[in-house]
Amino acid sequence: MAITPSDGATTRWVPRAGQRIHAEVTPGSGAPIVLLHGFPDNLHLYDDLLPHLHGRPVVRFDFLGWGRSDKPRGYPYTADNQTGDIAAVIDHLDLRQVVLVAHDASGPPAIDWALSHPHRVAALVLLNTYYHPVAGLRRPPAIALYSTPLVRRVARRAAGRWRNLDRRLYTWQVSRFMADPGRRRTVVPALYEQFVAAEPAFWRLNDDLLGTIWARRRRVTDVHRFDRPVRVVFGAEDRYLNPRVARALARLFPRADLELVPDARHYVQIDAPEAVARAILSAG
Repeated sequence: MAITPSDGATTRWVPRAGQRIHAEVTPGSGAPIVLLHGFPDNLHLYDDLLPHLHGRPVVRFDFLGWGRSDKPRGYPYTADNQTGDIAAVIDHLDLRQVVLVAHDASGPPAIDWALSHPHRVAALVLLNTYYHPVAGLRRPPAIALYSTPLVRRVARRAAGRWRNLDRRLYTWQVSRFMADPGRRRTVVPALYEQFVAAEPAFWRLNDDLLGTIWARRRRVTDVHRFDRPVRVVFGAEDRYLNPRVARALARLFPRADLELVPDARHYVQIDAPEAVARAILSAG
């Protein structure tokens, strides 16, 4: 997994709240595809997918606190502020209409932005993500450890004191997100290398996680009225954001198609990049 801009991409720095968001822009024709990462990862989650989107303009970026974006100390890293990151990138790059692709924790910010700007959404593609409480939704064990009140305080102290324990937990959890052992050996160490500096954002987003999910119940009626094409594409072998969650998510939208990708886990864009690319390109 390269930690360099993809072939043909240019690096752009987007101003946001007095900070800078690191973005990569690949030229092409058609509605720009904007790729959003979740946690605990960064824009390189899409390295395997990019070659299959050749010919289309693609924008991918690191949310504030992640990857190469600025990491201000004490910043309120929340889903709401990530919605602001999305708006900053799309507005700064003057993208009139986009295919917005969300994965994992970027689902709520992406959906919230789309609800507020439906005329700027050519299509919304949701990859193994979530929005509000549904039956079957499970937090991965490491995320549950770091997001459960009281428990998370002890877990974070242990992670800070014993870095090898932190690395081992990260490796164990993230390895379970993909099916291919070969990709695990290259992807996981590369993601962890940038994760260490992103831990303040990771902790704060975990603090925000349960509140984000429960608060989105108030917007379900708005989602039911969202009249833009939606494609829900889930790795069928994801144990956490699983097919039951995918079906519930698809039922939220009036114009949603559902695709369950066999033999793919949580990182469906790594396990099945060609299938995910076809779904994105056919969505808008």
